[in-house]
Order: sequence, then structure tokens, then C-alpha cells
Amino acid sequence: MLQYMKILSSELVHLGFGKYVRSDQVTAVIPIEEERGPGRRTFVHIQGQSDPIIASRAEDTIVRDLVQEPREVTQARQQQEILQDLLVNLGNVNSTVRRISRDEGTLDLDLLERRIKQVLEN
Repeated sequence: MLQYMKILSSELVHLGFGKYVRSDQVTAVIPIEEERGPGRRTFVHIQGQSDPIIASRAEDTIVRDLVQEPREVTQARQQQEILQDLLVNLGNVNSTVRRISRDEGTLDLDLLERRIKQVLEN
């Protein structure tokens, strides 16, 4: 199965022991074969540098961090899905329940439904 990876620019990737690099400047991630051990797990090649940085984290962990979406993007997607579910459920609420919730309570389901639609359209 072919997978596409999207490297996000201006994201810092932790290499271990206080070392960070910008994700869009990483050109290669190569596991260290000889003399591998604590503090020496991966060669990380950086654009414009002839010598690689030695990272203390494993290559698969670094690659996962390189292509991982930021938490804000994941949360925004989840919030949008929740709003879409809520909008579908609001569509099933009949007019009598809407009137009671607005007049006897303080919940205007029509207004809520319009606001959710506006958010999802943008």
C-alpha cells in the first residue's frame, strides 16, 4: 500500500537530549548500525549541512513526528466532526420540542443550528 507523507514546515522535531530541528529541513533519517546505543540511535541529515546530527531517538519515532499532524489540526478536525453530528441530530428535533426549549428554557435550537451551519460553511 502506497502512503503519502506530508512534511509540515516550521514544525520542530525533537531528536532527544535537547536537540530540535525544523521538520522541513530534514533530508534523511538513517538508523545507526555500528556503535548504536543510548544517545546514538539515528543519523539525521539536515539540508545545507554536510555532517548528520546524531539523535538519541529511534528513526521510526523521528519519522512519525516528522509526518504527524499538529495537535491543533487533529482537534479542529474532531471538533468539526462533532459539529456535523450535532447538526444532523438537531435536524431530527421537532418544532414542538424546539419551541419548548426556547420558551421554557433558554436554549434556542434554531439559532444553534444556524450558527453551526455558518461555522461549517467557512
